[in-house]
Amino acid sequence: MRDTLFLLAVIAWVLLLQLPYLPGWSSALGLALLLGRGWLALQQRALPHPVWRGTLLLLILVATWLQYGTLLGQQAGVTLVLLLLALKTLELRAQRDALVVFFLGFFTLLSQFFHSQSLLTALAMLIALWGLLTALVNAQLPVGQPPLALAARIAARLMLLGTPLMLLLFLFFPRLGPLWNLPADALGARSGLSERMQVGQIARLALDDRIALRVRFDGPPPAQSALYFRGPVLSQFDGLEWRPSPRPTDGQAAELRVEGEPLRYQITQEPGGMPWLLLLEASPEAPQIPGYPARMNGELQWLTDRPVTELLRYQAQSYLSFRHGPAAASPALDEWLALPPGYNPRTLALAALWRQEIEQSLPPGQEAGRRKIERLLAQLRQGGYRYTLEPGRFGRDSADEFWFERRAGFCEHIAASSVILLRAMGVPARVVTGYQGGERNPVDGLWSVRQSDAHAWAEAWLPARGWTRVDPTAAVQPERIAAFERLHPAPGLLADAMVQVSPSLALQLGRVWEALDYRWKQWVLDYNQQRQLDLLQWLGIDDADPNQLLRLLSGLLAALCLLAAGRACWRLRSRDPWLALLQRARHRLRRAGYAVAPQATPRQLAQLLATDGPAGQRFAPLQAWLLELERQRYDPASQRPLAELRRQARTLDWPGPQRAAPGQVGPR
Repeated sequence: MRDTLFLLAVIAWVLLLQLPYLPGWSSALGLALLLGRGWLALQQRALPHPVWRGTLLLLILVATWLQYGTLLGQQAGVTLVLLLLALKTLELRAQRDALVVFFLGFFTLLSQFFHSQSLLTALAMLIALWGLLTALVNAQLPVGQPPLALAARIAARLMLLGTPLMLLLFLFFPRLGPLWNLPADALGARSGLSERMQVGQIARLALDDRIALRVRFDGPPPAQSALYFRGPVLSQFDGLEWRPSPRPTDGQAAELRVEGEPLRYQITQEPGGMPWLLLLEASPEAPQIPGYPARMNGELQWLTDRPVTELLRYQAQSYLSFRHGPAAASPALDEWLALPPGYNPRTLALAALWRQEIEQSLPPGQEAGRRKIERLLAQLRQGGYRYTLEPGRFGRDSADEFWFERRAGFCEHIAASSVILLRAMGVPARVVTGYQGGERNPVDGLWSVRQSDAHAWAEAWLPARGWTRVDPTAAVQPERIAAFERLHPAPGLLADAMVQVSPSLALQLGRVWEALDYRWKQWVLDYNQQRQLDLLQWLGIDDADPNQLLRLLSGLLAALCLLAAGRACWRLRSRDPWLALLQRARHRLRRAGYAVAPQATPRQLAQLLATDGPAGQRFAPLQAWLLELERQRYDPASQRPLAELRRQARTLDWPGPQRAAPGQVGPR
């Protein structure tokens, strides 16, 4: 019963790691099956009839099919394996059944990498691996004894012994794309930004504290207010949703003109399932990323040829002072003036009024675009508008609601409403999404940009300047851009308790953990084929191909096995405490003049002492001790602790060195 309950606890831990990624019904069913099996073990009840198990299996298959529309694929396969693992415990009778459970458990453990590869996940999986190995070792030991602690120690020793082999395979086995870097099932990819923007989308992202990218600057970092990481540009508006321009811009020149010194930095970008490279505005040169050729479209956004499904690290340089886009007006700009008919009538009326006032106040022929932008920003600063993460649900005419009713919104509401107003005043404008700001970690000097840093701002076209950044959120709440007010989600119970006890300690621990997590990703997750080749070149191996790597790995593994075998033999000969005690007894008798063969047993040593006749009676306690030493080795039923025999040896009367040798004992 004890062994069964321990195995069920380990499986429950494996299942708990998957709970955030499973449908609710499958999590509840898996835990219910484990609880039911535990109750049967505690009550010593019989296992369910095969008919019941078959019925449950059929229900699991049907439910999985209804959930995913298939029994194949990543999500459906993981869900099915997890439930089959829990179901298999209901027929856990023989050791063969236990082995199937162990193998399913190891496979399920590996599938966790489909969802997360963080350091926290790795530590949780290490605990689960130790638990499964302990259960596997325990299944090979006598039932009920020895204690689980012994099986846990053996499992830990096995893990330590396997560590050198694991490191060799990790470092020198030809690098292949891991299975968890493949694109997830449809709807499975998670990204902080989207090619479309609806009101409320980025507000939801502000509740996501996951890291989107990390930045390390080669020199002094710029002001936080200058950190704009450019993502999708949204030009088309149908009244409810913003989308990219329908006409292709790939291959078109962005007409980028840069000034000043470049800002050089390194970006570590988390996988998001979209083909975007999130560089600082503006980057004229493509970053070099093996396997991900980069290109810039006509809207100054950097893209790759395929979705980013793995951790990317690349060098980039940007110019904070730049201009881009056409310098003179052209019919092509009409796309960024278009508005859908029948939407936001009050906003259009306000724009017409402002446009008339501004254009009439200027001399004929003078450009009014800048004055219109200034009027919009002044309205945001002085009109009682405020920034909020929870503005409520907006209706059909979202711009009208923002300008005249709510006067509150998140960056997406403010940017979208501002672009609508600018277009209505005759200023070409569009919405740009990306990330703004970040937080510097004093532990390692890296800047962490989170999903909660997702941002939307406006770009307006002005003659002679081209596209100009206009961030209306800065007019509503300047401190959000200047210091980038952190929008943290509600913490968990443990984190909340730590914050209540010591906010500074909780903050410091969080920064240390993020630094460790970054090192994990840098040294482990980002160990790709190029870094392996760099390591081999550092070792003096140039132009290594897979066959050379396999030969090198085979030689290293053979050397490791020989080293391990030699070490085991040496420890067996030199560190066996029983043999060490016997060797000391041989040595003392040999010094006393007895001819002791190197292979003499304790019994033969006792017989050697008995050959002294009446004088040998003096050493009767020593003879008894030698016989007890032999029993300690070969008769477990009558064992005495070796430490007790070692202490007794120090109190015995041993022969002195003056005695003459009576003849050699033991095999020569």
